[in-house]
Amino acid sequence: MSAVVDGANWQERAAKKRQECANKIPEEWKIPTQLLAELETPFADKKNDLIRAQTIRKSGILTDRELEITEDYQVDDLISALADGSLTSVEVTLAYSKRAALAQQLVSCLTETMFEEARERAVFLDGQRAQGKLVGPLHGLPISIKDNFNFKGVDSTIGMVSFLDEKSQENSPLVDILLGLGAVLFVKTNVPQTMMTTDSHNNVFDRTLNPWNIKLGPGGSSGGEGALIALRGSPLGVGTDIGGSIRIPAHCCGLYGFRPSAQRVPNGGMRGFNTSGMKFLLSCAGPLSSDLNGIETFFKSVFETEPGRLDSSVLDIPWREVPVKCSTLKIGVVPESSIFPLHPPVRRALTEAVRLLEAQGHQIVQLTEEECRIVESNEIGWSLFGLDQGSQKHLESSGEPPVPAMHFLGKQAEKLMGFYKPSLPDTTSLDPLHKLALLNTHRANLREAYRKMWLEHDLDICIAPPAQTTAVPHDTFGLAPYTTFTNVLDVSQITAATLCSNSNTYRSIHLVSYHLGKSASRMPMKALWLMNTNLGLTVNDFEQLKGTPCSIQLFTTTMRDEECLQMAKQIDQCLKNSI
Repeated sequence: MSAVVDGANWQERAAKKRQECANKIPEEWKIPTQLLAELETPFADKKNDLIRAQTIRKSGILTDRELEITEDYQVDDLISALADGSLTSVEVTLAYSKRAALAQQLVSCLTETMFEEARERAVFLDGQRAQGKLVGPLHGLPISIKDNFNFKGVDSTIGMVSFLDEKSQENSPLVDILLGLGAVLFVKTNVPQTMMTTDSHNNVFDRTLNPWNIKLGPGGSSGGEGALIALRGSPLGVGTDIGGSIRIPAHCCGLYGFRPSAQRVPNGGMRGFNTSGMKFLLSCAGPLSSDLNGIETFFKSVFETEPGRLDSSVLDIPWREVPVKCSTLKIGVVPESSIFPLHPPVRRALTEAVRLLEAQGHQIVQLTEEECRIVESNEIGWSLFGLDQGSQKHLESSGEPPVPAMHFLGKQAEKLMGFYKPSLPDTTSLDPLHKLALLNTHRANLREAYRKMWLEHDLDICIAPPAQTTAVPHDTFGLAPYTTFTNVLDVSQITAATLCSNSNTYRSIHLVSYHLGKSASRMPMKALWLMNTNLGLTVNDFEQLKGTPCSIQLFTTTMRDEECLQMAKQIDQCLKNSI
């Protein structure tokens, strides 16, 4: 089937949209053909490391000043320099706009560019500062947003052909809040088809690539944000997370990513494909950054605006200043699930992080698989997701086919059911309302069990793997059991620091993810990594994945976002000091 709108089928409509987006990049920002020729092609099938190769630097498009702005300043540094006038909003916005345009040409991470609107906004902000006025705590700071956020006058296509050519009539509440805080919103970023896979690929904007290795995926669904920020094309971005969509891109791209408790960050007024009113697991908006302090600045700034004034879905809770509980923490370790075994570098990163934390005096509690109930929580989550078929209806209405990642995900689920006996009762004979009631009951029981477990062990925080694997070849990431289970619990979750598998240098990069570079040299060099044949994952050559980020996940209990962040900072520093 190929639906036709105004004489054009879905392929023609998608191609027209991509060309319109490409035309918005100024000619003088185009990467030289000679540089592109040095990269192995076709891009999506070859291993090119754009970060270590410093491809953006080599393009010659950015001036030395612009390279300094985008590479040497963290979020708080930018805010301070913009406030004292040592940097202007115009020059910072231009630097990040140019770098984002370059990132787009390399990894297809953007959907919409608002470069001219951003420049005009920056001129206004510089004018305000010249009069001694700062618009807000984020005055002049460029921020990228995921494509599902509405920005008035700009499309919110979310990679669905059925949403093409529909300009947003108003801003999402969070967009208005960020503008009120003085931010400059300059680009929107790519997502997977239906936003329910971890491969950021759709029929409209094509495939986003991982800058560390473009043969691999950047994760999803906030994969465009992950790829853009990894290339320093944005200092701070906002994604959304319903099953791991912030934390998995942070894990795959070497960033900090925080999925807060549901309803803390304004998440209303966004483009979605779900059926209105069918919200069972709540999507959460949250920040991604290469800078941990930038995460905190985002939360503090947004929460101090009383966001409930603009978004009725928010629990209007101000940011709480909480000191670190004590110099040592009691840390629960979520074990590897026997149904979802870990890829060796993920297992190694988790084990090494625990070893280093214990050596620093933190108390480690090894939790059991029976206590953590990862598989049961995933059954609940997947069953709740399956209650709404809104995305399928959108695909059918436009005639566009599912992308390969959708097929892979379905095959994984089929194979899982072939060897695993579900723990939940059979619900096939139940009508949707009674099925929902049963799932809600099991979810409530699960959350109560976790509450008791937390108190029984007197835990401060838990460490868990963020995924079974590192970034993997396109269309093969599949299920996300280690982030889905924490979403079902609705706990505060962060991706923190990470380890690149061929690096001896520690890089402090994301809240729920940890890259511990030194340990990489002790990692077994296996010719092949079997990534879980029971689920149909591919066998990957070690050299193919070498050098990709690998992480751990940190989480606390619900509505303890402040404590989660402070303890993550403490753990992050502890691990840095151990290297």
